[in-house]
Amino acid sequence: MPNLNINGRNVSVDAAGDSPLLWAIREQLQMTGTKFGCGAGLCGACTVHVNGEAVRSCQTMVSDVVGKKVVTIEGLSAKGDHPLQKAWITEQVPQCGYCQSGQIMQAAALLAKNTNPTREEVVDHMDGNLCRCMTYSRIQKAIMRAASDMRTASNVSGERRPT
Repeated sequence: MPNLNINGRNVSVDAAGDSPLLWAIREQLQMTGTKFGCGAGLCGACTVHVNGEAVRSCQTMVSDVVGKKVVTIEGLSAKGDHPLQKAWITEQVPQCGYCQSGQIMQAAALLAKNTNPTREEVVDHMDGNLCRCMTYSRIQKAIMRAASDMRTASNVSGERRPT
């Protein structure tokens, strides 16, 4: 049984090494925030992070992540208060909501590397994450809001306060 590090926990999964990571996450570990969309890595609904990179878990084999750190939507923030999650609510992004965990995980990979993206960088980075409800403009607004909030929080925490 492969041992995986998912959301900071070491877990054993009863899955063959050539099984898609998506099914180990959903079926073995019962974490259903990561969605099955197309099964071909084309829609982005199954996006998770592996060592900080956004990957399609339907096309990533369990054996490929042994010894690596996997983060799912459940592990993005223990309290569900990641700046992206808060911006998603503020900007009223979801309609059906099915693609949203993949959208958020894709966006989080961008903001982990670039907290001041241009709208064009956001569009380029999010290309390939599909939303059948067509909420792309709200997704972009939420990412830009989260980026701004992250920069503001970083500036506030970096300020020196009188003692």
